[in-house]
Parts: sequence; C-alpha cells; structure tokens
Amino acid sequence: MPDKRKIIIDTDPGQDDAVAILLALASPELDVVGITAVAGNVPLRLTEKNALKICELAGRRDVKVFSGAIRPLVRQLVTAEHVHGKTGLDGPDLPEPTMKLQEQHAVDFIVETLMREEPGAITLCPLGPLTNIALALVREPKIATRIKEIVLMGGGFFEGGNVTPAAEFNIYVDPHAADVVFRSGVPIVVMPLDVTHKALTTARRVEAFRKMGSKVGDATASLLDFFERFDEEKYGTDGGPLHDPCVIAYLLKPELFKGRHCNVSVETASDLTMGMTVIDWWGVTDRPKNATVMRDIDSDGFFALLTERLGRLH
Repeated sequence: MPDKRKIIIDTDPGQDDAVAILLALASPELDVVGITAVAGNVPLRLTEKNALKICELAGRRDVKVFSGAIRPLVRQLVTAEHVHGKTGLDGPDLPEPTMKLQEQHAVDFIVETLMREEPGAITLCPLGPLTNIALALVREPKIATRIKEIVLMGGGFFEGGNVTPAAEFNIYVDPHAADVVFRSGVPIVVMPLDVTHKALTTARRVEAFRKMGSKVGDATASLLDFFERFDEEKYGTDGGPLHDPCVIAYLLKPELFKGRHCNVSVETASDLTMGMTVIDWWGVTDRPKNATVMRDIDSDGFFALLTERLGRLH
C-alpha cells in the first residue's frame, strides 16, 4: 500500500463534521496527524469537546485534538444551534469524553507540523470557518509553500448561500479568514453548496447506517436524523445535504467529483453580500485561477464509500 496521506482536519463539529471525521478515521489511506477545533457551528468550548467525543466514538483515543480560535478574525461569532442543536451534536446520546485536549494551541500545532514535515507532506482539511488556517498563514507565511493542498467545504455560487442569500455559513462566519486563505497561493479544492446539495441523506441512505448494528452506525443515523430535519423543511427534499464528508471522500476517491479550475474571491466589505464566494466559473475576469471548484458528485458512489468505511468502525 502506498504511503498514507497525512492530513490535519480543522473542524467545528457539527453533525456533518462528525461523519467526515469518522470517514477519515475509518480510512487506512489517511493518517490523521491531528484534529484542530474552531468556533463555528457552536462555540469553541463545544466544538473542542465534540471533536473528542467523535474520536472516542470511533475508538481512536490516539488522535490528538487541539483547541483553536475562539472567534473570527474581525467579526463577532455567528453560530448555528438552530441547525445543529444546542450541543452541536444533538441526536445521539454520546457520553462525555474522557480524552483530554492537547495543551498546544491549534494554530501553533498547524505551523509547527508544517514546518517540521517535508514540504508537500500535509493536506489541510477545513470543515468549518477558516480562522485557524488564516491565523497560521499570517503567523508563519512560510507554511504556504509547504502545504500539499487545502481541501475545504465552503462557499457556493449557483446554489447561492445557506445563511444569507449570497453566503454559505463557513465563509460567512469568517470572511476575512477565507480571504486570507484564497489569496495564499496554496493549491485549493473547494466543495461548495453546489456539490453538497447533491449529496442528500435520503431515508434509504440513513437506514443503511442503522442496519450496521454497530455503535457508530446507530450514532451516525441519529446524527443525520437530527441534522436533516432542518434542511428537509428548508429545501423540501428527501434528506438534507451532507456537506463536510465530501472533503474526505475527495481525498479517497477524487473521481466521484467534477469541477473546474477558476478564480474564487471572497466579499469582505458589503453588508448585503458579506462572505459571498464570487466564483469566476465562466472566466469573464482576468483574476488568476486560485482554486478547483467542484460542481458535480456521484452521490450513489459517495454514499457507498461512506457506508462501506463507517461499517469498519464498531
């Protein structure tokens, strides 16, 4: 087997973040060298705890979890308890974690890891607001040339936004951080709403997790049952979009996705469109191409991968 791909997952769990982390921990191709928590779906004190809970659910107490930014770079924190519940992981009754957070700050961990490892050894996988990643890039600009790539969930163009008409939640929470990241020169792959809204947790797909008869399967089904209720009502669909696992699925099977290389710029000044990802899909500007933006997904293949991998956890 080729060398494992080393990744750092930066996350604000979140039910869909939880499923993404489980997918990564269940996949032997990936080496999760650390999980860094950021404020987003719920405040930091909950996202850091939720990351620990997910590692314990997966039976992976060896994974190091670091606490990061407590608020966005410039703006006040906006959270999404109305979607994820007051804990961020409402649905299953997961026990309080006994694992402990690492003492090192998440941003320090990201910088030190990238400076220690060989250039191109580490892929960053942000599943939430980009605050930790931006802080690391500002703190030590040399890391930009050492990151293999950043594969992130965020933004939207053809689908518009999900927290304002123009903006997707992760980018809206910290648009200034997103601006830093998209201007960094690091190779970026974007999983926007245009892709994730095609990855729907239908009743049949959720039932496949429940039929596993395992602790992880039951917890995943409960997470998705809770998470999808908001989006089903909002979008009128059978099931809700499963956003964050698209990032991990891309690392495992990039052929599940289709997109194009184009420019992505982030709006940081307008009250009306704050946090909008302005994607030059048609190449109508001369702005340099800085990201590969995905638009299509083989949703059946995606859920087959997710079901098979989570089935390996007990």
